[in-house]
Amino acid sequence: MTDTKTPGDKTLTVNPPKTLSLKRPVEQSTVRQSFSHGRTKQVVVEVKRRVPGHEGSKEPVAPRPPQAPAQPAPRPAAPAPAPQRPAGSMLLRTLSDEEKDARQRALAEARSSEAEARRAAEDEARQRAQAAERERQEREAAAARQRQEEERRRHEDEQKRRAESALRQREEQATRPAAPPPAQPREPAPSPVQAQTPAPQPTQYYGRPAPSGPREFTPRAPGGGRDVGSRPPRLDSRPPRSDSPRPPRIDSSAPAEPAVARPTRQAPPSSGAPRNRSDGDVDVRAAFRRAGVGAGAGRGPAPAAPKTPKTTNDRPRGRLTLSTATGSEDERTRSVASFRRRVQRMTGHRASDAQKERVMREVIIPETITIQELANRMTERGVDVIRLLMKQGAMHKITDVIDADTAQLIAEEMGHTVKRVAESDVEEGLFDTPDTDETLAPRPPVVTIMGHVDHGKTSLLDAIRKTKVVTGEAGGITQHIGAYQVTTPLGTTVTFIDTPGHAAFTAMRARGAKVTDIVVLVVAADDGVMPQTAEAIHHAKAAGVPLIVAINKVDKADANPDRVRAELLQYEIQVETLGGETLEVEVSAKTGQNLDKLLEAISLQAEVLELKANPDRPAEGTVIEAKLDRGRGPVATVLVQRGTLRTGDIVVAGAEWGRVRALIADTGAQVKEAPPSMPVEVLGFNGTPEAGDRVAVVESEARAREITDYRERQRRDRLAARGAASGAGRSLAEMMRELKEGAGRKEFPLVVKGDVQGSVEAIVGALEKVGNDEVRARVLSSGVGAITESDITLAQASGAVVVGFNVRAHKEAREAAERAGVEIRYYNIIYNLMDDVKDAMSGLLAPTLRETMLGNATILEIFNVSKVGKIAGCRVTDGTIERGAHVRLIRDNVVVHEGKLGQLKRFKDDAKEVVAGQECGMAFENYQDMRVGDVIECYRVEEIKRSL
Repeated sequence: MTDTKTPGDKTLTVNPPKTLSLKRPVEQSTVRQSFSHGRTKQVVVEVKRRVPGHEGSKEPVAPRPPQAPAQPAPRPAAPAPAPQRPAGSMLLRTLSDEEKDARQRALAEARSSEAEARRAAEDEARQRAQAAERERQEREAAAARQRQEEERRRHEDEQKRRAESALRQREEQATRPAAPPPAQPREPAPSPVQAQTPAPQPTQYYGRPAPSGPREFTPRAPGGGRDVGSRPPRLDSRPPRSDSPRPPRIDSSAPAEPAVARPTRQAPPSSGAPRNRSDGDVDVRAAFRRAGVGAGAGRGPAPAAPKTPKTTNDRPRGRLTLSTATGSEDERTRSVASFRRRVQRMTGHRASDAQKERVMREVIIPETITIQELANRMTERGVDVIRLLMKQGAMHKITDVIDADTAQLIAEEMGHTVKRVAESDVEEGLFDTPDTDETLAPRPPVVTIMGHVDHGKTSLLDAIRKTKVVTGEAGGITQHIGAYQVTTPLGTTVTFIDTPGHAAFTAMRARGAKVTDIVVLVVAADDGVMPQTAEAIHHAKAAGVPLIVAINKVDKADANPDRVRAELLQYEIQVETLGGETLEVEVSAKTGQNLDKLLEAISLQAEVLELKANPDRPAEGTVIEAKLDRGRGPVATVLVQRGTLRTGDIVVAGAEWGRVRALIADTGAQVKEAPPSMPVEVLGFNGTPEAGDRVAVVESEARAREITDYRERQRRDRLAARGAASGAGRSLAEMMRELKEGAGRKEFPLVVKGDVQGSVEAIVGALEKVGNDEVRARVLSSGVGAITESDITLAQASGAVVVGFNVRAHKEAREAAERAGVEIRYYNIIYNLMDDVKDAMSGLLAPTLRETMLGNATILEIFNVSKVGKIAGCRVTDGTIERGAHVRLIRDNVVVHEGKLGQLKRFKDDAKEVVAGQECGMAFENYQDMRVGDVIECYRVEEIKRSL
């Protein structure tokens, strides 16, 4: 368009005006650009010839280019005077032989390394080439298979089209003689132009195409016989279209039938049909043949005829603009999507239904899996998996969870192999891996000292270790489990575990018996066998470990060791002095009597057991005790049983894991490693483990997280199952009965915090045993560590009492407790804690009511007094009648009313009490139905406080 803004000029021009021609200038060339969907376009590129341009632009210095190559010629000889430089000659003269040798060696090493690098690069390139060759061969083989399959399908489609075409030709030939008779009535119907044509027009129509003169049927010219090349193409390269409605598409398998015999009566309905078909190359070739025949018979050949089919039959894509109309010679090709649709129409969508080359895989199936995850692992479609399930009679969604057996059936049905795994497989190989005899080495024995409370266990251990642990215990009793390692006078090492003797610490004694090799049963000679002594015997028998009896306190005047030996026979413990196999030693922790004999007996028993362990393997052990230190974090006392525990190891204990930051021995010294049978405090856990958990060293943090996550899920499932079991599987009558029974039961809520895990466990276990059908203790929360604000908040919400055992509350927690009015009680002896809790729970018990009979009276007359009601005139037969006492009204030996005595009068005065033989007037509270002859029974109710 021009740049002028003349509103009346509507002429389309090109500014500046140029002559449009197809011949390009010599200095220009064309480049074809490719776009998506198979489209291409030619663009003009200006070619700048650099050499002629430089020569023409630098004419003044034209003579210098030949001199430029002449001057660099002597430059290669320039290195010759290099040795004349004084600096270089001085460096060569100052080099010594050693420096020369060093430089030669460095040069040789550099060359050798370069050669090695070159060889490595060649080997790598050769390997890459081989891999590329293998991939190329595989691609070629796959392409060959694909070509064979396509050729087979193309051959089948061609045969199908030929058969359909032959069948259609036979059908039309069979119906052709009957077609002319109905065409005669239609002769007068055509337009006036057809009426003026002579009779032989059909013959001329069969012989050649209709002339291109002005007539009504111009839309048939491009395909019906006009010389397409004699007319310039349209600007948008689009074939002429008829104004008639677009008929339905005709199958491309029969393109030649209308051209063989086309009567005049069929021209109007089929005039636009050949022009609107877009699929089928046969129709395009037929149209080209018809166009050539018409040109030869009518107007002669045209120079642009060979290019006409490309510009006439190709459909343009996009909008028609001036730039596209006057642009370069585009060759519009069929897009990939159009070609794919054509192939699908021709093949009947068989290409999409073709079976893909399936890959059989090994599918890992856990205990439960979703259908989507199973399909992903098999690389199959989810709908196929659901289809198989529907065939088996199960309706599922893709997000449903199925069990391992169903998943295995589906995977095997689809041709895959199955590998069954379980969640518990993460713990395989974690514990109890067998060791060979060559790797085993002797280890110290682990000895657990057990017995009744106050029988001298800790004192005996102090006498052996020459320490004073018992003086630091609150109340003079042991309330924690301790582990120590002692070197005997014989030079051997023994690990001792000291357990508390209180009845509440049963779990501690059980843990000590599980990890021990030998049990030393301490019995006081002046006290004999007590309940906790019998419990220790049962723990030792359950653990299957040998027993050594230490009869302590033999230095006391009332000591009787024979009594102890006789009482042990009741529990099937026969000592050596009575002809048995159990070792016994009479010792005194106070005087140190026979302590060497006790250590000798322990060493003898350890030699018989032949205790061995492999120190050169990952460590395994047991958590004896665990606590939460404010400065050090979670601290676990671990007894190493196998292997060696070192600083930096990644350990797993129950649902907690961590990296060992420090190892502290029982003496307080920090050590780098802990061999078998050595107790150490381990720092580095991310949480406080449970006492009694097994400890193992793993190879990585990922394995540790996997194991702890699995154990945490197991713990949650157990808690959920326990909660579900308490409410599931019961009838409605049972639930109502429990609600009725529990409606009157009172609870004493508590929040318990302790210093170590074992103490908290013992306190919670003892509190659960306290109570009866009317009141019980309910522990809302228990844990290790100091009392925090969260504990105060929980106690405030539930009205609980906070109990701290050997711990104190933080400053913030104390302030919060004062504001909220929450009571915090501190204890360091378990006896005092249990006694206070029992007293507090006893206050919740309903008191016992006891009746005390006072006397009886008989009603002689009933008086009606206004504003007062009925007054019973009575005579006291026995005892006394007191004002405000409880009364029963008995009529014919049946109690008809129970209540309180409202008024008691003697004549007109109020009386406090009336003795036997006297008459009085009585009125009941809220009761008026009194009759003559009724008996009134008077009694007093006393409340008696109950206790647990």
